[in-house]
Amino acid sequence: MKILFAASEAAPFAKSGGLGDVAQALPTQLAKNKNVEVRVVIPYYKRIKDNPEINPEFVTSFGVDLAWRRIHVGIFKTTYKKVTYYFIDNEYYFARDTFYGHFDDGERFAYFSKAILEMIAHIDFVPDVIHTNDWQTALIPVYLKGIYAKDPLYQGIRTVFTIHNIEYQGKMPNEFFKDVIGLDEGMRSVLTYDGCINFMKAAIVLCDKLTTVSETYSYEIRYPYFSHGLSDIIKENEYKIEGIVNGIDTDIYNPSKDKYIQTKYKSGELSKKAKNKEHLQKKLGLEVNPDIPVVAIISRLVSHKGLDLVERVLNEIIGLNVEFIVLGTGDKRYEDMFNFTAYNHPSRMASLIKFDPVLASEVYAGADILLMPSKSEPCGLSQLIAMRYGTIPVVRETGGLNDTVPPINTETLEGRGFTFKGYNAHDMLDAVSRAVSFYYDKPKYEKIVKSIMDFKSDWTISAAKYVNVYKSII
Repeated sequence: MKILFAASEAAPFAKSGGLGDVAQALPTQLAKNKNVEVRVVIPYYKRIKDNPEINPEFVTSFGVDLAWRRIHVGIFKTTYKKVTYYFIDNEYYFARDTFYGHFDDGERFAYFSKAILEMIAHIDFVPDVIHTNDWQTALIPVYLKGIYAKDPLYQGIRTVFTIHNIEYQGKMPNEFFKDVIGLDEGMRSVLTYDGCINFMKAAIVLCDKLTTVSETYSYEIRYPYFSHGLSDIIKENEYKIEGIVNGIDTDIYNPSKDKYIQTKYKSGELSKKAKNKEHLQKKLGLEVNPDIPVVAIISRLVSHKGLDLVERVLNEIIGLNVEFIVLGTGDKRYEDMFNFTAYNHPSRMASLIKFDPVLASEVYAGADILLMPSKSEPCGLSQLIAMRYGTIPVVRETGGLNDTVPPINTETLEGRGFTFKGYNAHDMLDAVSRAVSFYYDKPKYEKIVKSIMDFKSDWTISAAKYVNVYKSII
């Protein structure tokens, strides 16, 4: 079985968020199955080209039509962890300092989707399944059905479309259909929704199998509160939905091997984890005190992460006799709020407005509690990483947080974190307060820390479920 995994980013080459982790870790796990041959394709971004440690091999070049344009496509490839990665090269579209946020993103990723399909005719790999991800590759099922399926080479290819975040759908003006996509007018209706062109809507309708990155999220998006306008389309296609929770690469996120942390440690070695806490407190100018629990947020600082709840009760959280650390970038409103509070509580709070993977490892290792009060969370990786490092998560019961963090029973010690259900600041505050109180019950706290570090959060089970999905459509 041959799988081509198509994504707009993949670690370690290009990563801006969770998709980058998934596009590396899932194919790596799939490749361990002797019956699966998997390859990955991403854009050849400037950041990849400028990295002297990456020296991919040139494969071929050709042209592809995008409406009235004839555009160059270069193909390069390299191998990482026994998986072949293809890079789609076009200087005009991808030689930019950032991956997303450009005026022509719709055109860039329409080109990327069509170039992937055209590439299949020029390489030695014809997949049984193209696994597409989010709106940036959502036109692959569209071009496959609209153009390429007429070619015998492509007739056996099936598509899986995974929604990592339904909020970002690839919405374009109606003229985009003729000016860029360039398909027969008979295909316009499948791409049109709510008065505009919608990449994600078309992929939901035309893919052979639709997946989400957690089981709970697969049900949530059938309702308007979570679906960002697509609930009717989701319900029409719910017969082909399956929710499969993400895992993490436990070789990368491993406190016994992590080169970025002060003291490496294994499950049960709480005295060594405590050394990381002491180092973190010193580094960030916080009071060095092992008896004060450290609460951390490692996140993009945007509203759907529940930061309006934190804003409402942040001083009350600090009043629980904790130290509070925030690491991330995002909306200026939240950056300013965290900076201001840290200024007023310099020994109790650190506001780190940056994207820093090294510092993230140090925070995961040194914190006692990770706070994730998300309004919506398709899967979430931070809670999985935190548990791997022995840091107890406090989460709202939504999406993948609900699937991966069952609430702790403080008597039986079942569960993996402290949870709250309603989207309410004081419900969140209560969950944080319960976690802080539990921190001081050292015998029970130490058992939970060992338990969550032993929790199997790798891709083994989820990758096997994806194999079954692929088998079901070919």
